[in-house]
Amino acid sequence: MHGRPRKASKPEEEAASAAKAVKLRSLQSQFMKNHHDKIYTEEAIELSTKLLEINPEAYTAWNYRKLAVEDCLSRIDSDPNLVNSIFDEELRVVESALRQNFKSYGAWHHRKWVLSKGHSSIAHELKLLDKFQRLDSRNFHAWNYRRFVVELTKRSEQDELQYTDDMINNNFSNYSAWHNRSVLLSSLLAQNADGFMPNERIPDEYDLVHSAIFTDPDDQSGWFYHLWLLDQTLNVETPLLTSSWPSHGSTIILSGAGCLNGSSSKFTTFCSESGSFPLILYFDQAVGGVSSSTVTIDSELKGNEDLVWEPISYKNSQVSCVWVTHLKYVSTDLCEYKVKIRVGNSPGIVSSRGHNFRAPYEFVFTAHVHDTVKDSQEGIVSWTDGFDIWDAKSKDLNSLITLDQLQAEIDFKWRQEAIDSEVECFGILSDSKIGKLTLARLLMAREAMVSDDAVKGVRYEEILQLYNDLMALDSSHYQYYKDEHSVAFLHKMTSSSESLSRHLFRYRGMNNLVCLRLNNLSLSRIASVEKLLFVQMLDLSHNELHSTEGLEAMQLLSCLNLSHNRIRSFSALDSLRHVKQLKVLDVSHNHIGKHSVDTTRYLCSSPLSNSEWSQDDVGRQNPGLVTKYWDAYFVLRDLNLKQLDIAGNEISGNEFSSFVLQVVPKLVWLDGQKLGN
Repeated sequence: MHGRPRKASKPEEEAASAAKAVKLRSLQSQFMKNHHDKIYTEEAIELSTKLLEINPEAYTAWNYRKLAVEDCLSRIDSDPNLVNSIFDEELRVVESALRQNFKSYGAWHHRKWVLSKGHSSIAHELKLLDKFQRLDSRNFHAWNYRRFVVELTKRSEQDELQYTDDMINNNFSNYSAWHNRSVLLSSLLAQNADGFMPNERIPDEYDLVHSAIFTDPDDQSGWFYHLWLLDQTLNVETPLLTSSWPSHGSTIILSGAGCLNGSSSKFTTFCSESGSFPLILYFDQAVGGVSSSTVTIDSELKGNEDLVWEPISYKNSQVSCVWVTHLKYVSTDLCEYKVKIRVGNSPGIVSSRGHNFRAPYEFVFTAHVHDTVKDSQEGIVSWTDGFDIWDAKSKDLNSLITLDQLQAEIDFKWRQEAIDSEVECFGILSDSKIGKLTLARLLMAREAMVSDDAVKGVRYEEILQLYNDLMALDSSHYQYYKDEHSVAFLHKMTSSSESLSRHLFRYRGMNNLVCLRLNNLSLSRIASVEKLLFVQMLDLSHNELHSTEGLEAMQLLSCLNLSHNRIRSFSALDSLRHVKQLKVLDVSHNHIGKHSVDTTRYLCSSPLSNSEWSQDDVGRQNPGLVTKYWDAYFVLRDLNLKQLDIAGNEISGNEFSSFVLQVVPKLVWLDGQKLGN
């Protein structure tokens, strides 16, 4: 069993083991010769039987027996008795192997293969499984095989659910029974089967798992099932539109490249060389099917008849939480335009789990097109000077984002009641590690459902303290608790306009860009980006971040400070390739190049599997440097940076700086120094 020290072998045991090894090598040698020569005589098949009796994990022997069976069946008449005798022998060999090693993958797969040929009595198989599961009720091989057998029968999922009841009542620690129960309930709840409506069944399941948890709080089986139940409680199958940019009722100022005199601090100013601005939709779950037929746009802005929507996903998937298109405008057409967006009026938006978007939503914003009245200046962007404090009492924030979730009429009442009941229940177990973790998860779930501004966010301090306690109590899972603490903090920070405004500034040097400063907060993970789509300048310096995952949704981001974090490679910045507006990037004083073996480098494409690197000038002229710095190459080449800081990393040096200048030819500032023309 796990965690138990091995006992030293006795001399007689070592001698027996050595003799067994000699016999096994002899059998394997003879068997492999038969297999290679395709000999399927009775003697050869019996030899494979002996080999499997000694070593049930001999996969080649199981495959050989399949070939032998096919050969025998091809040489005999279709006599049912002969066919049955052949398959009966296979089942006997499998059963013998399982008695030797109940967890033999090869044996279980071979038995499935026999059943797939239409042989054996299903009733017999279930009886055999009952016998095996009495010997080891938690063996996942037997449970997997049971699901396979049940699929071949007309046995109902309700009957199988009752079987898990019996197994769990016999042993609360039967993790496999709990898992099988979750599989069965997932199916029954999805079907809305009689007696299995979520609002009726899930509260009953909480009562069942309480019996296990409070009987033995140290056993993990019930806790894992409770976590699954929490997911089912929170899961809303119908995808929802969480946020957008521009948001409903907002006003934005559009112009060409450059700066505007006297740009208003009350609105978002968006300057574009391409004469277009992003329209962003953020859903609560990954969806596909966002297109000009499922999202309609009414506007007098010209040239936007056939818009192309793209999913923003670092995995290059065709489903994503974030979808973006670009609306064109002419910077010389000085005018005010109303833009109306209708999402989901026509069917077609579908979640990755196959559920349709059934909550049509409409929002309207105003776009003012202004001309650029003076040339842009390529001065260095400072992260220490030029910031104006956000007026916490102003209403400006409401023109940038709607913090309330854009929800359909979803029945949250039973979900809230279930979560409230669990919070009250697990308060008494908050002295244990798993009790604290469960309570923190429950409180986070409760906060996600709160819509009343008067009580929203009141439990976040308690959540943060629980994760602080866990970091102190359980050092082996410190990083997980740290990440969850960061998520909770960011949810707290974005839970109200007042708390968010404490971190917001305007940067005078670039058209009063909206700047969010989250520096020196010990953040190790990024979250709540759906509420930050309006941010144009983001300071995440002096934190503990390992990657930029999540920032791909922030399509307006033009300046990003990641200095003094724990980023180990450029592949950890892969999500930034989707942020096309990014002009200023500071990754100085990280750990890039410090670790000789860094598995995160293989999260993005490499030149070993992609030949496109050799098709541009940099790849043709410096194939050696591209191969050496391929992760930096694949990230930086997709960016249109004007300012980059990389000092203070192991990778820094003349060679890498020279390589960067080739990959990013439009760079103006490197490590604080202005580059020559």
